[in-house]
Amino acid sequence: MKIATRLKLGSLLCAVVVALVGAILLSTTTQVRRELNKNQSADEILNAVTALRYLSLEYGLRSEQRVFAQWRLRSASLAVLLASDSTFSGADDAARIASLRDSFASVGRLFSLLVATRAQPADEVRDELASRLTGQISGKTQTMIADAMHLSERSRQGVLASQQREIGAVAAFGAIVLATIVAGSLLTLRSLVRPLERLHEGTRKVGAGDLDFKLGWHGRDELGELASAFDSMTDALKQSTVSRLDLSAANQALQAEIAERELAERKVRSQLARLSLLQQITRSVGERQDMRSIFQVVIRSLEEQLPVDFCCICLYRKGSAALEVSCVGLRSAALAEEFAMREHARIEVGQNGLSRCVAGELVYEPDVVDVPFPFPQRLAGGGLRALVMAPLLVESTVFGVLVTARLAPSSFSSGECEFLRQLSEHVALAANQTELYGALQRAYEDLRQSQKTAVQQERLRALGQMASGIAHDINNAISPVALYTESLLETEPGLSGKARACLEVIKRAIDDVAATVARMREFYRQREPQVHLARVDANRLMQEVADLTRARWSDMPQQRGIVIALRCNFEARLPPLQGIESEIREALTNLVFNAVDAMPEGGTLTLGTRSMPASGAVAAEVWLEVGDSGVGMDEDTRRRCLEPFFTTKGERGTGLGLAMVYGMVERHGARIDIESARARGTTMRLAFPLPAEVAGAAPPQAPARRSAPLRILTVDDDPLVQKALRTVLESDGHQVSAADGGQAGIEQFRAALHGGVPYALVITDLGMPHVDGRRVAAAVKTMAPLTPVILLTGWGQRIATEDDLPADVNLVLSKPPKLHELREALAACVPDGDTDHAGTS
Repeated sequence: MKIATRLKLGSLLCAVVVALVGAILLSTTTQVRRELNKNQSADEILNAVTALRYLSLEYGLRSEQRVFAQWRLRSASLAVLLASDSTFSGADDAARIASLRDSFASVGRLFSLLVATRAQPADEVRDELASRLTGQISGKTQTMIADAMHLSERSRQGVLASQQREIGAVAAFGAIVLATIVAGSLLTLRSLVRPLERLHEGTRKVGAGDLDFKLGWHGRDELGELASAFDSMTDALKQSTVSRLDLSAANQALQAEIAERELAERKVRSQLARLSLLQQITRSVGERQDMRSIFQVVIRSLEEQLPVDFCCICLYRKGSAALEVSCVGLRSAALAEEFAMREHARIEVGQNGLSRCVAGELVYEPDVVDVPFPFPQRLAGGGLRALVMAPLLVESTVFGVLVTARLAPSSFSSGECEFLRQLSEHVALAANQTELYGALQRAYEDLRQSQKTAVQQERLRALGQMASGIAHDINNAISPVALYTESLLETEPGLSGKARACLEVIKRAIDDVAATVARMREFYRQREPQVHLARVDANRLMQEVADLTRARWSDMPQQRGIVIALRCNFEARLPPLQGIESEIREALTNLVFNAVDAMPEGGTLTLGTRSMPASGAVAAEVWLEVGDSGVGMDEDTRRRCLEPFFTTKGERGTGLGLAMVYGMVERHGARIDIESARARGTTMRLAFPLPAEVAGAAPPQAPARRSAPLRILTVDDDPLVQKALRTVLESDGHQVSAADGGQAGIEQFRAALHGGVPYALVITDLGMPHVDGRRVAAAVKTMAPLTPVILLTGWGQRIATEDDLPADVNLVLSKPPKLHELREALAACVPDGDTDHAGTS
């Protein structure tokens, strides 16, 4: 019989046995459950009868309505239990139930009589009757309790009997199942295990090469068929199998080929990993435009992914004798400290065998212990053995070296050396591109600055031209004031001290205005070398600035309820400085105005002077300081505040105040220092160098020479200037005639010449409509070549320095003219004794 058939029959038998056992267990379980139900019902009846007996006795004693209600409830539940016919079975159980029902009916009737008796008036007869009824009820309930206990005992015995039958059935069928299992195991041992052990033995022997082994049994089951097939297989193998030596040789060849392919595969994987790393590094490097960040990316990638134990990049300048360490890896920092190869350290090329590398050759040292140079020996002292140095080469020029090292000797493969060579080429190219990009950025920035400078120069040139255009009108406006002021100071000795002081301030202000107009062209011209620097008392000058600007820092803020306090810190016995007083005064005035603007809520304005002695190469200096406690400047504003047209005041500012201050400082060879911080105020310091030897006090100015009384013709289209000139000249004793305009002046000069009373000197304005001062001078020289001509103009300095002096003009005076300059000009043009010949031809 087949093994599969036997297993199926065994399975079927087991299923039948299991089903039979299940049916018997189900039957016994049902019987046990039924007996348990009977036991439960008997217990409930017993409990109900007991409660009913107790309630009857209690009612017989106290006749309470509560007890009556409870008795009725218990009676109803007991009636339900006794009415059920399905729980109990058998003749004895039926008789007991019938007895219980009869007794229950009697108890009900007796309890009703008891209730009726208790309802009658109390007397001895009623009490006696109630006592008897209570006794009868107790007797009946006692009988019922006995019947209920009998039912409970019978049900308990039934439960025990059912459980015993169930245990017996389980034990019997358990023995049957155990016998079946034992029989099946013996059958399996006989028909399966022994043949399989024989088959295992045959397989082992045939695998060992014993092809003559035979199992030697043939059955009709599957194992018999398998044994026959196994013997057939051994016969076939005996006929087709080669010798064991040939098989061993073939196996060894196959193993060698497998090992070779695995080695090639590892090499390919390693090469792919290096290519991927190279691509990753190249992509990361390409995203950066800073050489240091490029080096950091390369070193970090090599330390983490190649990996190496030490890595750094050194820079090399062609023709230099040393490398400079530019960047060291984070993991290599400790070794770098040990090797004294921290950043910016120098490594000599010639003494360390690096000449091949800086010549463009990749250098690989399998074991640096065998290399006698100091640099490899330094690495070997830190435990490093294998070293690769790849040059960073761009256009046949080495600008750096990539240094990598490992702890194990001969630990760099040829593929890794080639990878480092390729990586160095990419790094060199990226670094070169970064350099080119930086050069391009710098060139672009230079171009932008050049364009910006050109635009500013053009704006300054235009500003200078506009300033020159209006200088004539400004000078014409202040010329009468200047002449009258000097004349009053000189000719009116009876002036009060206050009036004379006011006139002195007016004169000084006019001089400053004139100097300001003359300096407008300084925005686009350098200072002329002939500008004279005079001694300046810095303390007096600072006090004058405080007085001139009082309205700005005191009166005007007080109108808005703002208080600005002035603090003066002047050093006593301050040495005089060399400079142009009007320019320095104007610069300090500008600084005071800026300081006041920086304190919109009020504060403290500080003016100070002090001297600084010479220190080493720094010469002695005088410091003039203007400070405020205002809003201050940030770093960007502090850096740009001296640029022309840069302002933080919006439309209120022109951006020229500090630019003019800076121009004055440059012209004086001084410097300006700015100390400022946000919300902490600003201090502007002008540092003027002192000469090595301070000369003595300047000699007092000699009074201007006065010429003899002259017959003078003045030509001007401005009546106020005409009147002022005429007044001051006549006060000196001259005879003055005025002509309104150039053509009128020429005609008046011709008429006087033909009339025999020529003019000894002609003073003409330069800028006049139709006929200007040059044409007037030319006409005068044509008619009377010896007659001096003085040109009076607001562009006098420009004419003297930029243009050639007109051929027909003897002298040029700037407006507003100073009285002593006018007298000096008259004396220079018409010396004493020449008045008779001045107007002759």
